[in-house]
Amino acid sequence: MIRPLLLFITAVTSTPAPAPQPLIEQGYSEMYNLLFDQAHQTFKSYESERPQDPLGPVSDAAACLFSEFERLRILQSEFFLSDNSYFSASKRQPDPAIKSRFERDLEETRQLAQSQMQQPGEQANAMFADTLRLGLQADYLALIERRDVAALGQIKKARELAQQLLASHPSYYDAYIAVGVENYLLSRKPAPLRWLLQATGSQTDRQTGLEKLRLTAEHGDYLRPYARLLLAVAALRDGDKNDARKLLSWLADHYPRNNLYREELAKLH
Repeated sequence: MIRPLLLFITAVTSTPAPAPQPLIEQGYSEMYNLLFDQAHQTFKSYESERPQDPLGPVSDAAACLFSEFERLRILQSEFFLSDNSYFSASKRQPDPAIKSRFERDLEETRQLAQSQMQQPGEQANAMFADTLRLGLQADYLALIERRDVAALGQIKKARELAQQLLASHPSYYDAYIAVGVENYLLSRKPAPLRWLLQATGSQTDRQTGLEKLRLTAEHGDYLRPYARLLLAVAALRDGDKNDARKLLSWLADHYPRNNLYREELAKLH
């Protein structure tokens, strides 16, 4: 990913990921329930408690992104099921205030992550937060601004940094989503484009993508619901309604304020 970070990667160990932070978990739960104002307040509370932790601002950035997803109705299965999904629809109009906050959060995350890389014992958390930053930026570029080439570059960086992190800390299960997203999404491209992407260092293996998404969907702390939604979309694209129904039912049960999951379940019935 970002080359300066590679200087700080230590020897491979089996050090487990730290226990999930309760306030961060609460904020993500509020976010998935579409309670964006509450999520922002929760993440800001975490930032007040731990101002040097990049996990705070990157989580606030996630709430910005998902609020735009909801406003623009991006997370609808009709969108994901389109052959032109993710990288080919017309540009949308972002909310200027949300975009400004999103970009500030990402820049703060970048600075804090680079600073944390200098601190013994904090490198893994810094790499994880920076992986999230790159992934969120890629989603914004691809799904809202439709800047395809820039988005692909960020996706590749997120995957590379995630692999560096997971090589020494394999229990950072949320980081597997970065590997899964690149492989699965790019595997959907036509063969000539896949060959070109592979030649430039991108990964396009569908099965690998699904396997990594399942790791986050089963064991992730913060991105488990998002991984499960992506797997539901993949199941629908493959015609596996039973698997999609199970994933969407779990999401509907855990996040009852989010109508998307119930709407998609109703279509399956």
